[in-house]
Amino acid sequence: MPAVVANDLTDGELIRRTGDGDRGAFEVLYRRYSRPVFGLALRRLGDRGRAEDAVQETFASIWRAARSYRPERGPGAPWLYAVARNAIIDRSRARYEPPAEAPDEASPELGPPERIEAGWTAWRVHRALEELSPNERAVIELAYWSGLSQSEVAEYLGIPLGTVKTRTRAALAHLADQLEKEGLG
Repeated sequence: MPAVVANDLTDGELIRRTGDGDRGAFEVLYRRYSRPVFGLALRRLGDRGRAEDAVQETFASIWRAARSYRPERGPGAPWLYAVARNAIIDRSRARYEPPAEAPDEASPELGPPERIEAGWTAWRVHRALEELSPNERAVIELAYWSGLSQSEVAEYLGIPLGTVKTRTRAALAHLADQLEKEGLG
C-alpha cells in the first residue's frame, strides 16, 4: 500500500488491514502510536527498559489480535490503547529484578492495601469515563492516556483548540460530579 494512502486511513481501517496481514498498515499504526504508548508506559512503569518492553508487547499483541477489532464497537484509538494498557499491566506484573544492593530508603512500591485501593479507584474512574459523551471521552483519552497536549489533541481530532479546551473542561467537571456521587470526590 502506498505510504500516502496508508497515512490517510483512519486508525480503525489500519487495524482492520493489519488484521488482514498488511504490514504497511501496521507500520503506519506503529509510527502513529509507538511514541504515545511509550509515554504512557513510562509514566505507569517508571522505567525506560520496562516501558520499551511494554511498547514491543503492545504492537506484537496488535499484530496478533487485530482481527478481533470490531469497528462497530468504537474507533480504533481506544481499542489500541486498551491493548497498550493490558501490555503495561502485564509488564508491571512481570518479575522486577531488584538492584544488586538493597537501597537505604523505603521502597516506593505500594503495599497490598494501597494497591487494592488504587485498583478500586482506577476502576471507578474508568466507569466514570464511560459516562462521558464520546467527544468528551476522546479528548480526555488522548490527553491523559496518550500524553498529547491540547494543541496536539486539536490537530489529531481536526477541531479548534478552543473546542478541545471547552470539551476538556466539561469532561473534567462531569468526571468530578460522577466521582463525587460515588464518594471519590
